[in-house]
Amino acid sequence: MTGPRPHPSLAEPATLLLGIAMAVLGAIIGIQLITRVGITPNSSVIGAMVAIMVARLPLTVLRGMADLHRQNLLQTVISGATFGGANALLLPIGIPWLMGRTDLVAPMLVGAMLALVIDATILYRVFDSRTFPATGLWPSGVATAEVLIAGDEGGSRARILIAGSLAGGTGRLFGIPMDIFGICWIGNMWALTMFAVGLLLRANSAPMLGLDLDAMHVPHGIMIGAGFVALGQMAWAVREQGAAGHASVGGRAFGRALGGGFVAYILAATTLALLAGVVTETSVGMTVALVVFAAAAALISELVVGLSAMHAGWFPAFATSLIFLVLGLLLGLPELPLALLVGFTTATGPAFADMGYDLKAGWILRGRGSDPEFERAGRRQQYFAELLGFAVAALFVWFTWERYFTADLVPPLDRVYVATIAAGASTELSHSLLTWAIPGALIQLLGGPSRQMGVLLATGLLILNPAAGWTAAVALLVRAVLSRRYGKEAEGPMYVAAGGFIAGSAVVGFGAGVWRAR
Repeated sequence: MTGPRPHPSLAEPATLLLGIAMAVLGAIIGIQLITRVGITPNSSVIGAMVAIMVARLPLTVLRGMADLHRQNLLQTVISGATFGGANALLLPIGIPWLMGRTDLVAPMLVGAMLALVIDATILYRVFDSRTFPATGLWPSGVATAEVLIAGDEGGSRARILIAGSLAGGTGRLFGIPMDIFGICWIGNMWALTMFAVGLLLRANSAPMLGLDLDAMHVPHGIMIGAGFVALGQMAWAVREQGAAGHASVGGRAFGRALGGGFVAYILAATTLALLAGVVTETSVGMTVALVVFAAAAALISELVVGLSAMHAGWFPAFATSLIFLVLGLLLGLPELPLALLVGFTTATGPAFADMGYDLKAGWILRGRGSDPEFERAGRRQQYFAELLGFAVAALFVWFTWERYFTADLVPPLDRVYVATIAAGASTELSHSLLTWAIPGALIQLLGGPSRQMGVLLATGLLILNPAAGWTAAVALLVRAVLSRRYGKEAEGPMYVAAGGFIAGSAVVGFGAGVWRAR
């Protein structure tokens, strides 16, 4: 599948033009859905299917699109534009709009764009490190690669994928989140078990025990404790890692990437603070503290989101932003800095996770690292593809945001952020977060860095989706039975079928979202 040949370039005229067109499509899809439905779908699989269909068109100019690596570049562009435009750009600027500060929309967009690019750049530099290895699970990336390979090879793999896609789409029609079923056939068993436990506890605590875990801030406290232990585990891994070992990014390179990213976030947050006039509303010392806090929040948020995405395929980007908003409230930050803080933090995480999926798909397609030079070249082209998606999405957001907001089409999550800022902090909130941070930290510590049990338990607790909890439990049980009976022989077909479950569910979910967004 790979060889001593140059990797296809995004700058090739046909690839570039198709990439721009797909970026526009991705931006439209993402913004329409996040404003009208409140969610952004996994567009990587959708992008892969579109790329396969484009390759089948009988046009001479598209002949090169039959190449898997060009198809992968196209799906990377649409994926970056979808998540970048919706989650990282439109979502942050909706916060000052709802607060009546339309003068801060442009500065917030600039700050969010800077944060988005830094976010993706850090993932590009740390992918295939000990903490974020290419051999990691990244379930949606596996699904995307399986779709592209099946479209290229056909045969038994394609038949299994088609059967899985039909099952995934049918299940989704009946309200069963088959993407979760597929993820549970790919991801880490320990991590996903804790994810399932969190989902089930959140869904059943109120009807069975009369406890509202969200109102008690249990998920948020557990995530705070688990998140800080996870950061300590990362720091320890960097210290112990030293040389690259089995990964292409060694401990020193990983540390430089995070250190450089933190400095870049400080510069971006400073730019945002200056453009927004924070200095005129607070002291210089307070502004410096706010900038450092915003940079730390952005870096920590993306790392926690990335770990969840890699291990479970779901990432709590909204929850981590809300957690730092709550911490800002407890520190007594004024409303304006709080709004900018949560917008800045919200811009990081989704692109980090999404690019991890894309690079995982590319790593599989390029031979799983068998040709390091080809792998590095392909990874670089995917990075450029992400940036192209971001640039097109930024232009689309800039020219359309006012039309959406004046029609009251603001992302629903923004209303949660603004309501939280208006509600303020309390002693009870502080006590609850501290209390539940302790078990979160202990569970994360006991599970170790490879299992991420505390982070994934908190991720499950932050999501109110009873069907997802039961689906995850059943999927893990079926996986355990098949693995026990067939051993390693079951792994390959299960991964292909899982890719089908995710793809079918994504297509039907995408269609349903578009229908509701009309």
